[in-house]
Amino acid sequence: MKEIILKVNGMMCGGCENRVKNAVGAIEGVKSVTADHTIGKVFVTANDDVSKEVIKETLEDVGYEVIGE
Repeated sequence: MKEIILKVNGMMCGGCENRVKNAVGAIEGVKSVTADHTIGKVFVTANDDVSKEVIKETLEDVGYEVIGE
């Protein structure tokens, strides 16, 4: 199990947080997702075989820009 923290640009409200949670939470091997639009961060707990790149691509696919960790 590992925790991945990503800085994300574009989350503006609770609706954005839910969109991020649903998209990232659908990735196989992701155990939990917390998104906080006030600080622009997404916290993911996942199996070791889940790559950070897959999470980044998923966030970009739903309209958010990953700007760091």
